[in-house]
Amino acid sequence: MPRLSEVIAALETLWPAERAESWDAVGTVAGDPDQQVTRVLFAVDPVQEIVDEAVKLGADLLVTHHPLYLRGTTTVAATHFKGRVVHTLIKNDIALHVAHTNADAADPGVSDALAAALDLRVTGPLVPDPTDPEGRRGLGRLCALDHPVTVREFAARAAERLPATAQGIRVAGDPEALVRTVAVSGGSGDSLFDHVRAAGVDAFLTADLRHHPAAEFLADRAHSPLALLDAAHWATEWPWCELAASQLDEISDRHGWDLRVHVSKTVTDPWTAHAASTTSDPLGAPN
Repeated sequence: MPRLSEVIAALETLWPAERAESWDAVGTVAGDPDQQVTRVLFAVDPVQEIVDEAVKLGADLLVTHHPLYLRGTTTVAATHFKGRVVHTLIKNDIALHVAHTNADAADPGVSDALAAALDLRVTGPLVPDPTDPEGRRGLGRLCALDHPVTVREFAARAAERLPATAQGIRVAGDPEALVRTVAVSGGSGDSLFDHVRAAGVDAFLTADLRHHPAAEFLADRAHSPLALLDAAHWATEWPWCELAASQLDEISDRHGWDLRVHVSKTVTDPWTAHAASTTSDPLGAPN
């Protein structure tokens, strides 16, 4: 059985901490480097529900995409939820490791997993990493479809193939426009609008699109008549958990570690219900 330090070293080859954004908080949050690891759980969020799942599973290591502490703290007291998470981890000898923006920019990374879930062919990064001589790393992915579909059909594909959430898929743009090329970015993507416009794609699928950035982007559709597809943040990043688990499985087999690697299917998207508008009049806004 490998020690935690050996497993973390292997994970760092996949997602080196130095490739994370400067504002990010990645790496090992809790855990004894000398503890043995036999079972690993991958999840998007380091919330109590996921930690309880790790306890029940008998996991020695929890790997999440989102950081537990993105900003500094002065306490891990169990009087608040993050402190309770830390206490539960330590009491049950479970280590926590985070791969966030370093996993976003990896090759393969979060957006590769998103593209694969949507059956898209990746042609390159949306925002290339200038330190990668092969031009494969970076944020987001540019993708092609095997055959054109309408925006409406592409949205239906995303709704079917991504994990189900209350939000589903929101669309801005002409539902009947044809889509041949797509940009995708797991997680919040409206900061990438300039790169999407420069790429000249037909559609951009991401999460957390806000009213003003989206409206201003679409107002320039005369120069870039593309569609926006807004999925739930959690749903766009969950496919990475399966990719990451398969990568660790391959490392385990290569080293003869015999790790048991699992992916949490617990939905930690914060939105739990959706009430559709009932008016049939598109101009039926209240006075």
